[in-house]
Amino acid sequence: MEYIAVPVGRNGLIAALDVGTSKVCCFIARPDAGGGARVIGIGHQASAGVKAGSVVDMDVAEECIRGAVHQAERMAGETIRSVLVNLSGGRPTSHTVNVEVDISGHAVGDLDLRRVVQRARSSHAGTEGHLLYATPTEYAIDGNRGVPNPRGMHGTTLGASMHFLSVDHGPVRNLATVIERCHLEVEEIVVSPFASGLSTLVEDESDLGVTLIDMGGGTTTIAVFAGGSLLHVDTIPVGGYHVSNDIAHGLSTPLRQAERLKTLYGSAIPSPADEREIIAVPQLGESGAEATQEISRALLVGIIQPRIEETLELIRERLQASGFARAAGRRAVLTGGACQLTGARELAARVLDKQIRIGKPIRTHGLAEATEGPAFATCAGLLSFATRTVDELGGLSAHEMEMPKGRIARLGHWFKENF
Repeated sequence: MEYIAVPVGRNGLIAALDVGTSKVCCFIARPDAGGGARVIGIGHQASAGVKAGSVVDMDVAEECIRGAVHQAERMAGETIRSVLVNLSGGRPTSHTVNVEVDISGHAVGDLDLRRVVQRARSSHAGTEGHLLYATPTEYAIDGNRGVPNPRGMHGTTLGASMHFLSVDHGPVRNLATVIERCHLEVEEIVVSPFASGLSTLVEDESDLGVTLIDMGGGTTTIAVFAGGSLLHVDTIPVGGYHVSNDIAHGLSTPLRQAERLKTLYGSAIPSPADEREIIAVPQLGESGAEATQEISRALLVGIIQPRIEETLELIRERLQASGFARAAGRRAVLTGGACQLTGARELAARVLDKQIRIGKPIRTHGLAEATEGPAFATCAGLLSFATRTVDELGGLSAHEMEMPKGRIARLGHWFKENF
């Protein structure tokens, strides 16, 4: 996976902030010798002011973010000034641009890589939306594709496939504004499934092809990885909240009770014992003898399963329409709080016709038992984004991605590359 690494803060700390529809979470960590991060402060609380992954109420969202950050700072005994933050809304749109430049038979150097990247960026210029992510997914020498790092190779032409990820301007600005109102600087914004992939995928999965499905509270986001790179991102505005909403409507119960019923008794697949298991359901606005209604668990499952099935079918359709279904291979990893629903893994395997596993953070140390599950994969992945370096991955740094300014600077770089 190639991306631009974020420098660690002055006090040696990294702070990750997951602003979701169902929860706000903050991790404060120190980089460790093994290239990962050790968490020293954790804060999380129920989210408000966020809908479908986007901020809809600045004041309420600000209060939630302040609360989560304050908890993490108290636990760490440190004060943070900047954060990496996720984005699960904003309608992410992926584009792939293929370009070629002439290298006249000499060995490929950094200047050639900058040239091909800049040509790709010029081809992408004018596309609507805020450019959130841009990186080469593979290179080609004289038309021979699949070259991960062409430095030092000889040829006539150097080609590159560049993946550009754009999102709507509004959600990005609103998210940045509400964080700045908390007196924090935004170091980087990372789409949720990319962050989740960095924390949960093993190297062979990202090399051979995998679909990362982040099932959050308000959205379900998808990322396709292959060849060690992020190839495609998409989002579906359906998540765990919609399941709870269906239960609340179907059983005439308050939303809080619907969430409790889903967590304690819910399942995405039926079982023979469901008809015999009776559940007491609090009724909306009722009191006395009519305050609760008894239903079979089969009725609850009958409400949950269609919504989860519909979400998975939308994922399958989006993958097929993207053109990356083949690159994604036969494997998928589920993360996010909604994937913890009983039977979600089995139903996903059936609908998507893939091998499915539940993804948990594997590169972050110091997590408490309550925060080491798939619901916290995105926040842990933001730490992974900051601690990994581009040099480890054979990519270009942010500085290296830019062409030198001015004729003298470009001439100096040409001499450096060629003599």
